[in-house]
Amino acid sequence: MKMVLNPDVPRLSLSGLDADLTEEEIAIQETAHKFARQVMRPLGQKLDKLNPEQVVKPEAGLSDFLQQLDELGLSPLAISQLEPLVASRLLPLVLEELGWGDPGLTVLSLVGAFPALAADMSGNPVLTEKFNGKQGCWIATQPDRGSDVADPKGINLLRGGSQIKGNLHAKLSGDHLTLNGQSSSWVSGGPLAETALIFCATDLGEGYVSENGTINGCAMLVSLDQKGVSKGPPLDKIGKRPLPQGEIFFDDVEVPLDHILAGHKGFPSAVFSALTFGNLEIACIMTGVARAAYDHSISYVHNRRQGGGQLIAHQSVKTRLFNMWCKVESCRAMARRVSKFNFLSVDPHVLASITAKVHCTQMAFEVANEAIQIFGGVGLTAEYPVEKIFRDARAALIEDGENNILGLIAADWLSRTWQHTSAS
Repeated sequence: MKMVLNPDVPRLSLSGLDADLTEEEIAIQETAHKFARQVMRPLGQKLDKLNPEQVVKPEAGLSDFLQQLDELGLSPLAISQLEPLVASRLLPLVLEELGWGDPGLTVLSLVGAFPALAADMSGNPVLTEKFNGKQGCWIATQPDRGSDVADPKGINLLRGGSQIKGNLHAKLSGDHLTLNGQSSSWVSGGPLAETALIFCATDLGEGYVSENGTINGCAMLVSLDQKGVSKGPPLDKIGKRPLPQGEIFFDDVEVPLDHILAGHKGFPSAVFSALTFGNLEIACIMTGVARAAYDHSISYVHNRRQGGGQLIAHQSVKTRLFNMWCKVESCRAMARRVSKFNFLSVDPHVLASITAKVHCTQMAFEVANEAIQIFGGVGLTAEYPVEKIFRDARAALIEDGENNILGLIAADWLSRTWQHTSAS
């Protein structure tokens, strides 16, 4: 046991109780933090006040932001290509800082890389060349297919029921797929996207619905600059307004067969693989959001005076602030633990990522809610940043899988794990 040499002032890092960060990791963290503070926060606050149509205009600055992030070497695509141990440590470290800056902008940088990353993982050099360097998006939910998307195995399918094929679907037509229908309005980065990674019901000659009531689906890559593709207006929403979202329409769009990344048998694994790293990344981002709410609060209670003194002098405020700190640290611990599991385990699993996503988003929402309470009436106004943070935190309870349905799916895996362990 070591002696406590400085009991008066604990030595904390940018991200709290860190003890084993290397000099290189600290330098990367500081670079990400500086970028988040100087570029992302001002841009995010500016875009939050614009209407959705203004946000996607070139002069709004989204393209410049993405280019700057890429030049720093901090893009999710760049980190994911590092050696697994390095990536497992850097991903949560960097995403926390970027999420602290602005979660909507951070999500945009993530989803924009999905098609290029999927093309690279396919091992097909033609796809890699075609989709590399292009702004992308991930399409899965539709107007009539929401939570079912996160349940490709039908774990929560009602007895005797079946999933519907949804509004967006593809059908085998000779030497290509024909894609028709529309996505939901929640396609992150959709208004800016040139390419898409799409998960949808697909009839390869066996119909759209399997015998057990689940969808026969495919994962595919689609260029959005071709005939038959159109887009609706950007969505107006309460949270993550710097993140453009909107629906995309497909009218007899031809998809070459070599653009199929996963057929019927591989479809559930493809969905879970996307959720595994998507949910993990949301957990890391929302850790930064929770920390941002805490940081604003601890600054405010040292500057605001009530009851004859600083707010921090009141015992109830101290208790609430400490509880916020505990929640932030629990988010950080959870996100980093799951990152190591999914990068380093011989068998990564979406159960881990769901655990992190549900916990971190819930904690971020609770910390942001407490921040509003500490600020009082002014916390509800756009004059103070906690109002925006609260709206951003609320959105995360639904995005990348609504928390309750994710919890139901995860609980089923826990039950299966217990049964398997008990039987052996």
